[in-house]
Amino acid sequence: MQPALQTAEPNMWWRMIRPHTLTASFIPVFAGTAMALSAGVRADLFFAMLLASLLIQAATNMVNEYFDYVRGLDNEQSVGIGGTIVRDGVPAKTVRNLAFAFYGLAVVLGIYICAESSWWVALAGTVSILVSYLYSAGPLPISSTPFGELFSGLFMGPVIILIAYFIQTGSLDATAICVSVSLGLTIGAINLSNNIRDRDGDASHGRRTLPVLLGRPKSIGLLAAMFAAAFAWIGLLAIAGFITPWTLLVLLAVPKAVRAVRGFIGKETAVDMMPAMKSTAQLNTLFGLLLCAGFVIGFFFPA
Repeated sequence: MQPALQTAEPNMWWRMIRPHTLTASFIPVFAGTAMALSAGVRADLFFAMLLASLLIQAATNMVNEYFDYVRGLDNEQSVGIGGTIVRDGVPAKTVRNLAFAFYGLAVVLGIYICAESSWWVALAGTVSILVSYLYSAGPLPISSTPFGELFSGLFMGPVIILIAYFIQTGSLDATAICVSVSLGLTIGAINLSNNIRDRDGDASHGRRTLPVLLGRPKSIGLLAAMFAAAFAWIGLLAIAGFITPWTLLVLLAVPKAVRAVRGFIGKETAVDMMPAMKSTAQLNTLFGLLLCAGFVIGFFFPA
């Protein structure tokens, strides 16, 4: 039953898009653009790409909230949701239609980006929107399978990074592809942390996420391994001379990664795991910004 509409709070619509998750959309755009500095950067394409990515991520969150409500997965006690439907009483169809409107705006921006760069971008953009929708929709949502981390890490990491890089340079290279893997890992880790938090509820509803299959201890170990791999990969690329040594600034984010992993250990309830999940999202932001800073410094002050 649809809850009665409550008095709208000023930040209700802001909560609906789950702003803490938007790091997974803007950091990759920053990274792809930072790597393209030597080719010259067009501000219009950067801002169009940034806004399109934010719109798709927000729409993904709204579609997720809509279908979780329709399937009876969300209630007023659910942790980590926007709560626009079950707490604020906004009609589910309104949330769904807003998501479609956000997708539509992203498509308009995508058409501009394609017209100013290459229509090949349309293919990648179309697939990204399709994956965004099918993450929560359809008879077997991606979010209910063990592949949620893979799809989120791939499409919010390498795909966005390489599109942002391509529209500025007109080409792709091995270095950009390799660097994108590291951010893909930290973005996939955000999804994994969410699934660790929701493991018990997902299992009770028949979902087969990685934490449901692996169990909580092994899932926390996987989270730690993903963080370690992200740092190690950038370190190897820098030491081998493929990227500027300034990118080793990412090592300053190691304490945040340690805090995120430790935050899950020994915790049993979703509420208790929220700080660890927040630290995981912050790790992605800090790691990405430090990586971007490394490329920008390296551009102006080559080693």
